[in-house]
Amino acid sequence: MIFARPADDQAIDQGDILDGCPVLGVLDYDVENGAVKIKHVFHRVVVLTQTCDLANQKVSRVLVGVVLPAQALVDQRIIKAADVKGPIRQGRVFGWYFLPRHDESGLPESIIDLRQLHTVRLNLLQTLTRLGKRVTRIQPLYREHLAKHLGDTYSRIGLPEPYPSD
Repeated sequence: MIFARPADDQAIDQGDILDGCPVLGVLDYDVENGAVKIKHVFHRVVVLTQTCDLANQKVSRVLVGVVLPAQALVDQRIIKAADVKGPIRQGRVFGWYFLPRHDESGLPESIIDLRQLHTVRLNLLQTLTRLGKRVTRIQPLYREHLAKHLGDTYSRIGLPEPYPSD
């Protein structure tokens, strides 16, 4: 089983998916005056911070990734339906991670956009959990697979050109 619904009193863990998490974005920055225009948007997010850091209370801020409905991305022509069914689902696209539909939690087929990462306060996620905003939790092995995909996304080394072949 890929997903399980933890009790609301369980601690935040890697792989938790929460609704309604406010994330900030800088809309504009006036260098001369130091004025910043900021917008907040409420997103469904997945916790990416390692379980050991959360369990040992080593962090007060948590790394989260934005979880987007795959169909919405297809409808907006950001990705093709064939890519969702093929390379994204197979984990061959850096920066995109596929999550299957989970009817019990109301989670549609989704894509975690590992290029939309945010840092939020742990106590914010704890409050969302107390308010019943934790949708589900990605279970071990699947969450480790996600963590590896995150690591691969940011640790890969791009070459200026492919190796020559004979």
